[in-house]
Amino acid sequence: MKDNKLLPVLIISVVANAVLVAVLIAPQVVKLKANRLKSSPTVTTASTTNKDNLFNEINPVDGFEIEASFGNLGPKMTAMGVIDPEKFKSIYEKSNQPLTPEQEDVLLKGSNEKIKITRDNSYFLLNFFWAVGLANKSEILDDGDMMKYGGKQGAGNFASTGGWTLGKGDAMSYYSKSTLIPLTKEQEERVDLVASNIFRPCCNNSTAFPDCNHGMALLGVLQLMASNDATESQMYEVGKYFNAFWFPGNYYDMALYFYNKEGKSFKDVDAKTLLSKDYSSASGWQSVKQWLVDKGLVQQPPKQGGGCGV
Repeated sequence: MKDNKLLPVLIISVVANAVLVAVLIAPQVVKLKANRLKSSPTVTTASTTNKDNLFNEINPVDGFEIEASFGNLGPKMTAMGVIDPEKFKSIYEKSNQPLTPEQEDVLLKGSNEKIKITRDNSYFLLNFFWAVGLANKSEILDDGDMMKYGGKQGAGNFASTGGWTLGKGDAMSYYSKSTLIPLTKEQEERVDLVASNIFRPCCNNSTAFPDCNHGMALLGVLQLMASNDATESQMYEVGKYFNAFWFPGNYYDMALYFYNKEGKSFKDVDAKTLLSKDYSSASGWQSVKQWLVDKGLVQQPPKQGGGCGV
């Protein structure tokens, strides 16, 4: 009887002690979980990136300026006929992007202003430098892959040659015909070296095999940079941003890849590495895209690039 009276007391005591222990231990458990969370590595995901900010990194709002000017390239090309001013202007009128007065001056009068690629003029610069790369006298065009794979007859069938329709005559009549940009032997070799290491997402060919408009245009840009004594490093950096303006969708993916995989912003990615076959070629970009797909990080870029023709 006595034991029966004590039983409720014992039960209450046990319950009370259990509650007390739980109260005392609970903060430690919470603290332990907090410490574990704090010590865990931060995983960067696409949700932590701002789409507009990322696009601004690859295509800066204020553009990307290079240490070179147009000079009299425009008047030289219109005089030799590789650019027919009326055909050239009509392309932009049809695309609802008529040439600005400044661009017409570049074409017809020349300009000593430094060249800056922007979202508004990237298409103009693509076609302008396409003509430069096509017409400028170059060992790359005379003895490189264009001749190796096309020969004197077949070289006119590539997109960068057969696709050029903005001249007064056939594209091959201007192919490597005029010294628009004089280069020393050392400068020519520097162009060849850098161009051989720069790829583009539309194919697996380097800029030293400029079989499309993007390759031919970038060749022209590199030649102009070399003539102004730009270093290899500076030329790669220029290639990085010109490619990004001409292929914004592809380089948006690459910027997203490097941000998530290596925690690097686009400006901090080594230009030569980015432009290599591992990343900037068609197959390289596909690998980047697949990685993003596998990680669930694919985003729709704000802008896509154009094709390989006029």
